[in-house]
Amino acid sequence: MDYIEHFWHNYYPEGVPKQVAIPGVPLYHFLEQASAKHPSSLATIFMGNKLTFAQLKDKVDRFAAGLHSLGIKKGDRVAIMLPNCPQTIISYYAVIRLGAIAVMTNPLYMERELSHQLKDSGAETIIFLDALSAKVLNVLPQTPVKNMIVTGIQDFLPLPLNLLYPMKAKKQGMSLEVPQNQGIIKFKELLQKNAPFTQTVAINPATDLALLQYTGGTTGLSKGAMLTHENLVANVVQVRSWLPDCQEGGERIFGALPFFHVFGMTVIMNFAVLTCSTMILVPRFEIDTVLKQISKYKPTLFPGAPTMYVAVISHPDIKKYDISSIKACISGAAPLPVEVQDKFESLTGGKLVEGYGLTESSPVTHSNPIYGERVFGSIGQPLPNTNVKIMDLETGTTEVPLGEVGELCIQGPQVMKGYWNMPDETNQTLRNGWLFTGDMARMDEKGFTYIVDRKKDMVIAGGYNIYPREVEEVLYEHPKVKEAVVAGVPDPYRGETLKAYIVLKQDQQATEDELIQFCNKNLAKYKVPKKIEFRPELPKTMVGKILRRILVEEEKAKMSKN
Repeated sequence: MDYIEHFWHNYYPEGVPKQVAIPGVPLYHFLEQASAKHPSSLATIFMGNKLTFAQLKDKVDRFAAGLHSLGIKKGDRVAIMLPNCPQTIISYYAVIRLGAIAVMTNPLYMERELSHQLKDSGAETIIFLDALSAKVLNVLPQTPVKNMIVTGIQDFLPLPLNLLYPMKAKKQGMSLEVPQNQGIIKFKELLQKNAPFTQTVAINPATDLALLQYTGGTTGLSKGAMLTHENLVANVVQVRSWLPDCQEGGERIFGALPFFHVFGMTVIMNFAVLTCSTMILVPRFEIDTVLKQISKYKPTLFPGAPTMYVAVISHPDIKKYDISSIKACISGAAPLPVEVQDKFESLTGGKLVEGYGLTESSPVTHSNPIYGERVFGSIGQPLPNTNVKIMDLETGTTEVPLGEVGELCIQGPQVMKGYWNMPDETNQTLRNGWLFTGDMARMDEKGFTYIVDRKKDMVIAGGYNIYPREVEEVLYEHPKVKEAVVAGVPDPYRGETLKAYIVLKQDQQATEDELIQFCNKNLAKYKVPKKIEFRPELPKTMVGKILRRILVEEEKAKMSKN
């Protein structure tokens, strides 16, 4: 893609380039580079177990040899169904080392979702956690899977935790038993019995896929975004350029975002390998454990989702923990409320900014500057090498003037090749070289972009267009509200009506009328929710994105019963 000068480049913070060079290398090259330049630097800390970059590369190359011995070759799809642990990183880089394609699979998938992904991708190999054995074995007859590789959290724990973990899991009702005589291969054995893989696999970064990343499936069955080595290399280099003070070999990144999600994969795993940073791995976000790890290992960077930062600032004993090492955080996956940003920054002394991306763009396209002007309520400016247009909602063919709402469209080296085996969906999403995001947005004169809402989330009530995000921002300003989501629910008179689902802060009480009156003071009458439901928690994805569609489906199910 040729370089294009954009007006927003004039408002970039100091130190951020208008354009970055995208190296024409496979993604695995960065691990080779890290191992050569910083062999003894820590790559991972996992519940006390530590690996240097030299050790990590050695294990990756040995595991690649093990996969190769099973017949896995360039272009084969390999499903990786693991939480954040060293095995995830080893598996991922070993797969792409062979020129094979990683299929990152959510460990929380139900059998129907897992079966669809394995069948759709054509994965013949799956690497999974022992606690998931029953689920995996149940779906295998419906899938093309031939090779099953199992590992457990305890495999990479130090003594005595590796002995204690299975006992703790048993007490919690979690079975780590793996059925025998099922042809299941043990991860550790595959790792230990192979010498490092030394062959050179010819990879064309621009055309060869490194990853099939499945979208959340908000519009039916999930789709596999085809991401090349170049897509992933480009995006991690773009993100690196946004942190001009990032110290190679000197950062510690808190790895709470799951690596099976493309946000965590790029801004933590691939970013850490590129910058030779240490990853502090968290297999599950449990706030007490998280705060202890932050206090102990002193991360400097903490990419996350708003719900993670909400959990930190809402902890009743937060003052007992030292979280002052955190200097920069990019928040994604959901809108970041201003109140959360302010409180987190006051507690850490660091910077927390909102960014934006989507699976189809590897994922990051925008971010507020970490150092420099930032605009609350915006997703920030486009990253270097990213072209942006706001196109009219009716036809998608005309660019709208600055300040007007349209569909956000992206062009850049991080944009996917298309959807796996879905040419029609690809043609709807990729048009004339542009990725149509489905997000309604506007842009100001400095390039700061504001997501108004998803096209499909816009609520039309009584003939008025209502954007749920605007209402949610107001609800977050109420001092008793911890989390809020607004959805359009069926209404016999208005077609749709607005309903808010609220989680209150600890030890707080509020009434429906109290919150409605608060909204009345801050919103036009037609935007005020007509119904409010208090809940102990809201349905979320693993990265903390609130699942509005599940709430809408629940409302529809209730109505069909009445």
